[in-house]
Amino acid sequence: MALKLLVLSFLVGIVMSAFGWTPWDVLYGIREFFLRIWDLGFDALARFGDYILLGAAIVIPAFILLRILNYRRG
Repeated sequence: MALKLLVLSFLVGIVMSAFGWTPWDVLYGIREFFLRIWDLGFDALARFGDYILLGAAIVIPAFILLRILNYRRG
């Protein structure tokens, strides 16, 4: 379990480094997201759905890849 977290942390670190992101950028992005929801009201719900789809474009393939890798070991 710890090895999986280590590998995942390493991969996320590589991606964040490639985009020039820092942990503070992620936190500020989350903060700005909620401020936009507050400021824009219901119009921001459409953006919320867009963010879910954008995140799903990364998370779903990663989930499938991890399942395939676990299936091979089992």
